[in-house]
Amino acid sequence: MNLIAKPDSDPANPGVKPPAHEQVYRKLREQILFGEMAPGQAVTIQGLTQALNAGMTPVREAIRRLTSDGALVFQGNRRVSVPQLTTSDVEQLVYLRKTMESELTLRAAKRMGKTEITHLDQLDHRLDRAISAGDVVGYLTNNYLFHAYLYEQAQAPVLADLVNRVWLRFGPSLRVVCGRFGTQNLADHHKEVLEALQSGNPDAAALAIVRDVEQGMQQVKTVLTAD
Repeated sequence: MNLIAKPDSDPANPGVKPPAHEQVYRKLREQILFGEMAPGQAVTIQGLTQALNAGMTPVREAIRRLTSDGALVFQGNRRVSVPQLTTSDVEQLVYLRKTMESELTLRAAKRMGKTEITHLDQLDHRLDRAISAGDVVGYLTNNYLFHAYLYEQAQAPVLADLVNRVWLRFGPSLRVVCGRFGTQNLADHHKEVLEALQSGNPDAAALAIVRDVEQGMQQVKTVLTAD
């Protein structure tokens, strides 16, 4: 699962800039993932070129890729938007997340050593600080990094790629949840995951992730049904 990469750097080749279209894709993807583009908010392609300070061609390519991922939909009139979730969408996403993320956690738990668990714990501490400070961007970023790093340890790229796409589907709605509930009410089950990893219990770690998914997606569903 790809961690958040700086648009102007290539993780595989440090010091080498990725192509312009890849930089634009990463920027736009992060804007969607962390809710800078609200569900249902239509933006023009021209507006995106100005906001991203990019040419029309790389922006069109980024839109094409993100549309293929289901993260954007065309609205006509050279406009695109982040799709709005329905209750049925959320139910399907819950099923996919619980199935795939529990499997990735199970696999990761069997491979992780002390160094990896320590790094995951550090990410969770950053998340706690963001929650305490009411830092929505910090919460969304570190929550994603916690899950992304954990799943990366599974070394199951097919599953991880699918999960990455699923996160693009519900990520924008998490920003709405933060706005509705505030970060103080966004408790998680990451401590349970860490305790299970430290005690060498893969099944317990996978179960904790399932609970984490259920809790977060229930909040998304609550916001949807309230609107």
